[in-house]
Amino acid sequence: MRGPLKDICQFIRDSREEVLHFRRDFHANPELGLAEHRTGKIVADYLSECGLEVCRLNSTGVVGLLRGEGKGPTLLMRADMDALPIQEENETIYSSTVDGVMHACGHDAHTAMLMVAAKYLSRRKSELNGNIKFVFEPNEENIGALGMIEEGVLDNPKVDACVGLHVWSPLESGKIGVKAGPVMAGMQHFKITITGKGGHTATPQSAIDPVLVSAAVIQAVQTIQTRELDALHEPTVIMFGSIAGGSAANIIPDSVTMEGTIRYLYDGDDNGENSPLSRFRRIVKGVCETYRADHELEFPYGHPTVVNDPSFSSFFTSRVAGKMLPELEVEPLVTLAGEDFSEFASRVPGLFYFLGAGKPGVEIFPHHHPRFDIDESILEVGVELHIRTALEYLE
Repeated sequence: MRGPLKDICQFIRDSREEVLHFRRDFHANPELGLAEHRTGKIVADYLSECGLEVCRLNSTGVVGLLRGEGKGPTLLMRADMDALPIQEENETIYSSTVDGVMHACGHDAHTAMLMVAAKYLSRRKSELNGNIKFVFEPNEENIGALGMIEEGVLDNPKVDACVGLHVWSPLESGKIGVKAGPVMAGMQHFKITITGKGGHTATPQSAIDPVLVSAAVIQAVQTIQTRELDALHEPTVIMFGSIAGGSAANIIPDSVTMEGTIRYLYDGDDNGENSPLSRFRRIVKGVCETYRADHELEFPYGHPTVVNDPSFSSFFTSRVAGKMLPELEVEPLVTLAGEDFSEFASRVPGLFYFLGAGKPGVEIFPHHHPRFDIDESILEVGVELHIRTALEYLE
């Protein structure tokens, strides 16, 4: 089932220009979340030409189903397609042609690599013991995975495991970042509305000052990360990005609204008593009660922590990255960046790993930066990793 080494290597060589073409084409023509109409059509047409059963989910998303001729599990392989509202500052032959929109996170590369891997795997259909769902997700930056799940991407046939990769510019080309357990942060946006009693700043005793309560909340919730959680094993970052309230310097307002994010590497139920979110709720409630103010706390959207299944991680490290591609250096990598692949991996065993994309000797810019770019030589590495992971899993 692993396939002749020469066969896979020859395919990779023959496909270099194709995967490069797709990556550069998508980069030059970026589309924001749920607006990936051009990208989605290119992907859907390509998968159809490869003989896959193609359907569209969550508006612009694409799913290609490859049914192996042998019985076995179903593996979901995911790539994301959306770009970011960023004005690109790079000057290359493939720079964005769309003002204010840029592939500044590598989703163009993810899509290109999985497309070409699907082409090869479709040729091995008669040898596959199981199925592969190639999922091209729209709107990853705003939890697009949930829409696909709600529309049944994990069913018919039922998905048994999921895998995804992310090109990673801080990691040098030739390296892979992977480990068992939490690897990318759970992330929740929060909105707190604190309601007090307005009044004149000359007589604060007659009011309940929501500005003072807000300041106390900001200070108090920081104790979650410094006094309640193990900083080494459950790192948590609570950030306030917006505070609004008041209309004049001499008026105590009725209310203040604050918004921000909580990022955490918590491997457990987000609604459990000891989760960062539950601790956050408790402290906000306690502070507001202490100052006699009312409050409303909302979590408009977010996703859980990306947690790699231990057995899947071990399988990938030993049978794919280590045994079949020994020239790649494997190291553990954990980040507080968020990734909605967690929505898949929280429902079925999952593996998410990082493919080093930082070109040695070239200035590296982080993801979501207007000068972000990747070492394009890693595209063929990603294609091969996808191919070998699928073949080994379905063996």
